Amino acid sequence: MSKSIAKILLVFACFSAVPSIFAAPYTVNPGDLLRIDVWNEDTLGREVLVRPDGLISLPMAGDIDTTGNTPSEVGKEISKALGKYIKDEPRVVVSLVDAGGNKIYVIGKVERPGEYRINSDTDVMQALALAGGLNAFAAENDIRVLRRALDGRQESISFRYSKVKAGQDLSSNILLRSRDIVVVP
Repeated sequence: MSKSIAKILLVFACFSAVPSIFAAPYTVNPGDLLRIDVWNEDTLGREVLVRPDGLISLPMAGDIDTTGNTPSEVGKEISKALGKYIKDEPRVVVSLVDAGGNKIYVIGKVERPGEYRINSDTDVMQALALAGGLNAFAAENDIRVLRRALDGRQESISFRYSKVKAGQDLSSNILLRSRDIVVVP
């Protein structure tokens, strides 16, 4: 085996042994602004705002549910809906114009509680930093992240600030998802 092939195999082995550090693909949220383009059908192209119920409305396609879908998956749904009216399978591209629905909330005993729009991966410590940090009365070991699943169930995830601050229990410093609520009692 040549040295160059051995090096390539070694690099591949290293990357396959390391867990993925990349975040899950972006899923569309209510409040997001999407750009819909249909190849060779300029009159169908437009920007649409995702409604609070997760639906978008398009001529000919009707209402399309974006809940839990990536822009690419939304494009496939639109293509399927338009396929009833267009002879050849429509080629649809959905682009995220504005991630206006990608928000988290920090409430309780922080300096600046409120709604925060996030444009990149954000963990609990970063969310607390956005909110100005904990105030003097915060119960730093009782912080919870409230997360609602697509089926409506809500879960509560524990976060112990003092442990993470000390470099321990770093796995509890989870990446937040859109609409997560960080509660600081």
